[in-house]
This record gives sequence, structure tokens and C-alpha cells, in this order.
Amino acid sequence: MKKSHIFGVIIIGVAIMIIISTAGDASTYVTFGEAKEFAQNGDDKKIHVVGSLKKDTNGEVVGLKTSPDMLSFSFQMVDHNGVEQSVIFNEPMPADFLRSEQVVVVGSYNKDLFVASKILMKCPSKYQDETVEISS
Repeated sequence: MKKSHIFGVIIIGVAIMIIISTAGDASTYVTFGEAKEFAQNGDDKKIHVVGSLKKDTNGEVVGLKTSPDMLSFSFQMVDHNGVEQSVIFNEPMPADFLRSEQVVVVGSYNKDLFVASKILMKCPSKYQDETVEISS
């Protein structure tokens, strides 16, 4: 076997090992119920939960509490199954957080509290379709 063939096989082997090791770290989107089951089974890896902020009939966010130094905050989030959960984030509130349509929290459970290490938001688009009426 030529040296170039051996080198090629080694490169392919390394690439396969890298792909396998990163695929094991991939996180899936789950509900709060599934996340709680993972925590009860001793699985403490970071997971993604998709949902929305709990809002009242006027569209105001309910259950929002900030620390006195404004370096952390907690909020109520509702997942796609309708399960409501208190979430704490130990960093300042992101810009436009209160306007977000959908929220993805990345983190894990600590007892009955979901502790987020990252928050991803889907905010309303500033490019809204507007109907233009033209009269002749």
C-alpha cells in the first residue's frame, strides 16, 4: 500500500470519529415534562425547550422578576404541551425579550426550577405585510 493511501485512510478515520463524537453532543428539542424526566434519571446535559412567554389578556408578560442588580431574572414560560414552568436566567435580560413571539431556553433542571444557560428568541418581524388600498 502506498503512503498516500494510508494517509487517506487515517484522515477518513479521524473524520468519522469527529462526526460520531459531535453527534453524541447534539441536543434535541423537548417539552418541560421530558426535560424533568431527564433530570430525574440523572441526565444533566443541556437541553432545548421551545415555548412562549406567559402573557395576560392585554399581552403583558406575567411572572417576570428581575434581581435588584438587574444581572439575573426569572419568568414564566409555557411549552407546546401547555405546561407552565418558572425559568431563571443568570444574566441580564436580552433586548426585545418581552416582545418575543417564541422562546427557546437551553439549560437543565435544578430541583423544580429550570435554569437556562442560553435564551434564543424569535421576535416579530419588522417587515409586516400591509395592505395598500388603491382607488381609481
